[in-house]
Amino acid sequence: MKIHITETDQSRISEVDFKNLQFGRVFSDHMLEMVYRDGQWQEPEIKPYGPVEFKPSMQALHYGQAIFEGMKAYHVDDETIHLFRPKDHHRRLNNSAHRMCMPKIEEEVFLKGLEKLIALDHQWVPKERGHALYVRPFMFASEEYLAAKVSNEYRFYVITSPVAAYYSEGFNPVKLTTSEKFVRAVRGGTGEAKAAGNYAASFLPAKTAQKKGFTQVIWLDAIENRYIEEVGTMNIFFLMNGKLVTPELTGSVLPGITRRSVITVAKDWGIDVEERRVSIDEVIESDRAGKLEEVFGSGTAAVISPVGLIHHDGETIRLDEEKIGPFAKKMFDTITGIQYGKLADKFNWTHPISID
Repeated sequence: MKIHITETDQSRISEVDFKNLQFGRVFSDHMLEMVYRDGQWQEPEIKPYGPVEFKPSMQALHYGQAIFEGMKAYHVDDETIHLFRPKDHHRRLNNSAHRMCMPKIEEEVFLKGLEKLIALDHQWVPKERGHALYVRPFMFASEEYLAAKVSNEYRFYVITSPVAAYYSEGFNPVKLTTSEKFVRAVRGGTGEAKAAGNYAASFLPAKTAQKKGFTQVIWLDAIENRYIEEVGTMNIFFLMNGKLVTPELTGSVLPGITRRSVITVAKDWGIDVEERRVSIDEVIESDRAGKLEEVFGSGTAAVISPVGLIHHDGETIRLDEEKIGPFAKKMFDTITGIQYGKLADKFNWTHPISID
């Protein structure tokens, strides 16, 4: 597979303060671009990061065919960078593409494109522990045609961004609330796809929750409004009576890569893990009985996010609102240890990229 590379004449890296990075604000020198037309993907190209030209009639702007992924690259040493579970991200990208009636991308193209892009911009990968290079692949319908139909043309890009630790001052447990009015997704909908519109639809209820002093919404199912699904941009876990419980994947829950990693590590530790329906009432009763030990979210950005409070229908569950729990902290240390090459990768999750 050939990838045409056009390097920038002048790097912007000297303008970046790597000690004061904001998540998703600074972007590396290059990006990968690939165009789909005439029923096939054209030759991929790596070019300087910059504006993308399109017409106002571009279909993605009107009919919402847009998907994305989010992963990270980690500095291991001066010769190696680790991508974390890129094959799983590729598989989920293609699953999202299938649900949104978009063309799939071959694994070799995806992986080789990532390898060459990150190797070219390897100096943008932060070296400080807790920092990383955030990698954002995305695809959108690019045909110029105002018709509510499947597009015949698409564009695929990968851009990268050096980011600091998700938490600026250690682990700050989040405060969650259920929503009385809104739902995130329904079975048979697009909830299991990483579609751009899913996030846009969540902004209003999230904004409403934040005005009331909460961090995010803990979503309940759309049918009975009882069963927990996920939280904002995270999957969620409950450590109850020595068991780790997480909502099952029903088609309305995003199948998180970090979620899968947490389940695998917990089972490796000998912890009983249950993927099943878990109601908000069960969580409240577990807390009343003194059996609710920890609650935490999982996702690419933060890896593990502790939950300090859950509010539902006048009831409030108060966990440790000051710090992360011991189980969640151990899980965070284990997964990040693998990502940064400090712990053995017994699960074969890391994808090494050599720096020439």
